[in-house]
Amino acid sequence: MASVLQFSDVSVVRGNNPILSSVSWTVEPEERWVVLGPNGAGKTTLLQVAAALTHPTSGSAELLGRSLGSVDVFDLRPRIGFASTAMAKRIPRTETVLDVVLTAAYSVTGRWNEQYEDVDVRRARRVLAEWKLDSLADRRFGDLSDGEQKRVQIARSVMTDPELLLLDEPAASLDLGAREELLQLLSGYATASEAPAMVMVTHHVEEIPQGFGHAMLMADGEVQVAGPIDEVLTSQNVSDTFGLGVEVEQRDGRYTARAS
Repeated sequence: MASVLQFSDVSVVRGNNPILSSVSWTVEPEERWVVLGPNGAGKTTLLQVAAALTHPTSGSAELLGRSLGSVDVFDLRPRIGFASTAMAKRIPRTETVLDVVLTAAYSVTGRWNEQYEDVDVRRARRVLAEWKLDSLADRRFGDLSDGEQKRVQIARSVMTDPELLLLDEPAASLDLGAREELLQLLSGYATASEAPAMVMVTHHVEEIPQGFGHAMLMADGEVQVAGPIDEVLTSQNVSDTFGLGVEVEQRDGRYTARAS
């Protein structure tokens, strides 16, 4: 089966500032990746290229077998699920939770004059139930807690059965209970046989769900190390990436880190 994502020497330059530098990376259909690095490492820009929202300045990016620059991105984007804080800001606060998820079928963030079939509504309600949101279907998005909004964003991103799911800091700003509830759901989803390839960006090893088997560490727009998660998330690698002595420990598939 073909790779869902393949970057070859991808660089992104804005103004005279390099954001990504010669990134080469491949994601296979059955893989779940976590990408870690300090602020300014280029992680979000990496996801924007993977979501067909940004084109490389140089190099080539192939998504789901199609090359950016030679494909209609509006045909490609519905096949890629993407949840991020920036995306959440585009969702009207008065939109109902059901409509937030339902409008993913048209890749829009506000219900207007689209026509939805009964099968779309049933699919949206089923996804809400899978992410423990069915009781909130008629609530306004802006009235939800941070944890609930995060789950709604992810439910929206899986509404169209994507072939690649991208999550930009899904657990950021959540309290302990909301974080652990979300990570349990993500872990269950990641280990399901029907789940798509997944890439999740985070700053903290504690936010990595069980079931993610690959990791990439980034700093200053460059890949520091990438591969199987237990080989990448070592104390030495994480210390080198973050510029601070850190001890990384793993227990039952979950990670912790603290300054050494």
